[in-house]
Amino acid sequence: MTSAAIQLIVLAGIALFLVLRLKNVLGTRDGFEGKPQAPASTGPTVKRRPELDVIQGGVDHDIADHVDAASPAGQALAAMKRAEPSFSVTEFMGGARGAYEMILMAFENGDLETLKQFLSDDVYESFASVVESRKADGLHVEAHFIGVRELRLTDASFNEASKEGEITLRFSGELVSAVKNTAGEVVEGDPDVSKRQKDVWTFARTMGASDPNWQLVATGG
Repeated sequence: MTSAAIQLIVLAGIALFLVLRLKNVLGTRDGFEGKPQAPASTGPTVKRRPELDVIQGGVDHDIADHVDAASPAGQALAAMKRAEPSFSVTEFMGGARGAYEMILMAFENGDLETLKQFLSDDVYESFASVVESRKADGLHVEAHFIGVRELRLTDASFNEASKEGEITLRFSGELVSAVKNTAGEVVEGDPDVSKRQKDVWTFARTMGASDPNWQLVATGG
């Protein structure tokens, strides 16, 4: 036997040995085996959290910051916002604070022209009668507004048919006020002492209307 033949036999033997070793290590596949299984975890078991449904919307803090959103008043405010998406309860409250001072001081000073812009006809007539009565008696008021100490939304309603919304607020203001006669004598109040003024006012407006102004439609103490 030649040297080349001997070398060929030796190489074939080595190749056969390697094939047998690989088979023992890797195993065989026939084309129908399942996917390889993931190795068992040796660490702590991590439980997957259940899938959570996404809640659309959620709490409207523009309402919830002022009144219980689930209450009738809260539902009425929500209906107003649906009728007029640009409506903001927080902005309304800020405007009402300024309107309270403006209306109160216009009443104290007998400024009927200003009052007529912010009051419904019935409320205007009531305010105007007091102003005219003071004038007839020769009385005038000297007043200075200090500020709003408390402002709270107490009620709200909405008429789906007319789209009219009403919001009731409780005010607690502080002012200095004195009523004087024609001689300048103080007949009521004190020009040097402030007093608390408490009012419950209801404002109304047609939601979605081009006129953005609210009117004072009812007053109480």
